[in-house]
Amino acid sequence: MKVGIYGQFYHQDSGEYITYLLDNLHQFGVEIFVEKKFYRIFSSKLKITKKYETFDSYADLDDTFDLFFSIGGDGTILRTITLVQDLNIPILGINTGRLGFLATIQKEEIKDAISKIISKEFIVKERSVIAIETSPANEDIVSMNFALNEVTVARKDTTSMITVKTHLDGEYLNSYWADGLIVATPTGSTGYSLSCGGPVIMPNNNSFVLTPIAPHNLNARPLVIPDHTTIRLEVSGREDKHLISLDSRIATVAINSIITIKKAPFTVKLVELEGQSFLETLRKKLLWGEDKRN
Repeated sequence: MKVGIYGQFYHQDSGEYITYLLDNLHQFGVEIFVEKKFYRIFSSKLKITKKYETFDSYADLDDTFDLFFSIGGDGTILRTITLVQDLNIPILGINTGRLGFLATIQKEEIKDAISKIISKEFIVKERSVIAIETSPANEDIVSMNFALNEVTVARKDTTSMITVKTHLDGEYLNSYWADGLIVATPTGSTGYSLSCGGPVIMPNNNSFVLTPIAPHNLNARPLVIPDHTTIRLEVSGREDKHLISLDSRIATVAINSIITIKKAPFTVKLVELEGQSFLETLRKKLLWGEDKRN
């Protein structure tokens, strides 16, 4: 088995878990490749007796990898997909962060998780990805124009609201007068969209959700649409620029640019171990059922 390992940060209490992961993978003779910056960070903090092969970017990877370990929180997984992209390498998230809707393996469960991986006691779930184009083209977006969670348009350098004129498959929907508009996948429905009042959508649902951010018109509500819909946005406002974010990546775009959003031609593969489920994650992370009356 050949695996990649990626992480963004080294936390004071995460060293033992990184060591634990490496040691357990070694026991099963797994071939290990580590992202170069992450390797540099933790090897300077830990006593690493073995040298590992490294990779630096998407260009260094190929479909010979069987699995990718993402060590951190959900934000780290969002960074991991910028490395994996369309290579169809399944990703397993080890949660050393906080909430963890995507990174579902707790630090204490690493040994059991690796045993299940080796024994093939897991399934791979496909998550839809959203893609974006702007006219005129924006260089910061062209090179990596996709997101797992959401694409967001938002105001920049102003406290004034922006207007987001929205068309679905060429038909006019609405002009949102708001701080911005979120276009989220089912995976992203538990992220920024949820905090702005959007619904939770099951991961296997073929939908997107449009969620306005602090709309001036209080009757502007989130809207769930089929994920085969082509969404066209045009932003106007007092400033010359506005922001577009793709998950955690941000670009500045000229006002009145045409933004086209649609489903990407590839999916992201996430590993789900036996005994895990999205509904269980919802109950745990959103504290459903914590009311004493339940």
